[in-house]
Amino acid sequence: MSEIYFSESDLKLMSEKFKMLSKHSRLKIIRALFDGEKNVTEIINETGLMQANVSKQLKLLQNAGIVQCRPEGLLRYYRISDPTIKNICAAICDKNKH
Repeated sequence: MSEIYFSESDLKLMSEKFKMLSKHSRLKIIRALFDGEKNVTEIINETGLMQANVSKQLKLLQNAGIVQCRPEGLLRYYRISDPTIKNICAAICDKNKH
């Protein structure tokens, strides 16, 4: 078995990703986006979170590069843009067992 080495920049990246995944409301938003793009109203309805909290958490997730936003008319649609997020969540919850 080969050893895996994580550089300081790797550790910083992991720290930032885990920080983003450490808040329950952000995880609810990420879960809502697992099956595809949604607008803010759809995210609010699916998560039960307040609009101000959803907007704040989406901004943090967007700044972290975890979600991307696509404006369409008056609406803004969000989707997961970091493909590792689903894998991290699945691995933590042991959802990859066959």
